Amino acid sequence: MRTKSAAVRPHGPSEKAVHPMSGLFNSVIMRLTLRATLSRKRALLFAAPAILLIGFSAAFKATAHGTAWPPVLLGQIGYLVLALTALIIGGSVIGAEVEDGSIVHLLATPVSRRSVVLSKYVVAVGLTIAFAAVPEYLAAAIATGGGSKLAIGLFAGAVAGSFFYNALFVMLTAVFSPGRALAFGLLYVLLWEGLLASLVSGVALLSAQHYSLAIANSIGHDSALHANLTASTGIGMGVVVSIAALVLAVNRLSAFSIKGDIA
Repeated sequence: MRTKSAAVRPHGPSEKAVHPMSGLFNSVIMRLTLRATLSRKRALLFAAPAILLIGFSAAFKATAHGTAWPPVLLGQIGYLVLALTALIIGGSVIGAEVEDGSIVHLLATPVSRRSVVLSKYVVAVGLTIAFAAVPEYLAAAIATGGGSKLAIGLFAGAVAGSFFYNALFVMLTAVFSPGRALAFGLLYVLLWEGLLASLVSGVALLSAQHYSLAIANSIGHDSALHANLTASTGIGMGVVVSIAALVLAVNRLSAFSIKGDIA
């Protein structure tokens, strides 16, 4: 009796094998990252500042006189909440695996470093939008109405800021140890953006907060937002800085897979 052997036919140019670990984004990594980030009881930590922001907005709405407070509270404090939330989330999506050593096993899988970084970055952006940008809009809707230009502008700026900040903080965690990345992130948010950017106008060119405020102000048209950049400059610089940060993160993870440590 003849037995037929199964011939293995090589894939031609038009017949590329679809590997579950290939592609620009990886659904498995995204799902595991989402589960790990939220299963570490961080959801309350993410939500607490947003709840406070909404509560403050409601309290000011009920007690404050005049309309000067919404851009100050929501543009300055609200975007500070955005930055700190992105710092915690952006640092968690890679930092937790670096800390417990499981990043080595992830990098040993047949998945590109670009896919690892971008998959985790997308999860970080989505969580930041959910825990910071949406609450920013809700707080602004309480203060000025859901359809107001200020509320819509602040939401648009916060969504954009979620992309800008997470690119920076994912990069910091890929380049440095989680502890150092957190320290450098806090210095950036509190010292660079909180102090220097308000005193030296040129610093705004390297400030994710001012990129976001520029976008918010282009819709809200409120001078109290203190946007020191135009919308086109904010968007252009935000995109350039974000891409540069993500490229650096990919390169650093590629080096890490060989050396086995992070400085």
